[in-house]
Amino acid sequence: MAGSSSYLIFETAGGPCGIAWNAAGVTRFQLPGEDAETTRRLLLRRAAGAVPGEPSQFVAAAVQAVKRYFAGEPADFSTVPLDLSGQDDFFKAVYAAARKVPWGRTTTYGALARELGAGPEAARDVGQAMAKNPVALIIPCHRVLAAGGKVGGFSAPGGATSKVRMLALEGISFAPPPAQQSFGF
Repeated sequence: MAGSSSYLIFETAGGPCGIAWNAAGVTRFQLPGEDAETTRRLLLRRAAGAVPGEPSQFVAAAVQAVKRYFAGEPADFSTVPLDLSGQDDFFKAVYAAARKVPWGRTTTYGALARELGAGPEAARDVGQAMAKNPVALIIPCHRVLAAGGKVGGFSAPGGATSKVRMLALEGISFAPPPAQQSFGF
């Protein structure tokens, strides 16, 4: 990590979020918790030593994009500077590929693995990278699904239910299939 780290807890339509950063970029992002104190505690668990700070220009822009996102408005986080030091090269490559998945679109763990030149067996490794994503939403791990259109896991508060809610903000629904389908004849 580059230098000292600051953080901010802020309100969104989805609840209080948290962001931590240093001079190089955003280091952590915390999806909404039950309340501001819970969000702060969860953020600082992974951003130890961060102190409350006044957002820099790039952090203020990211905060505004997060607020738009949770208001159901398209938001693009692909240019938010990140400090992913401490992540291995494979995880960094996975995160770079995931950042290209735009608002309202999804991909799968296997598709990301193929995009990185790895075989289908690497899908599980992609899933591990998503589970350890330090800046969920900014790296849109919620847009990465399991094979067969299944939601897959989500390590943020609320688990897969939160993932489905976030995708719904982007117009992606997971309606259960009808119990019986007609053959049309």
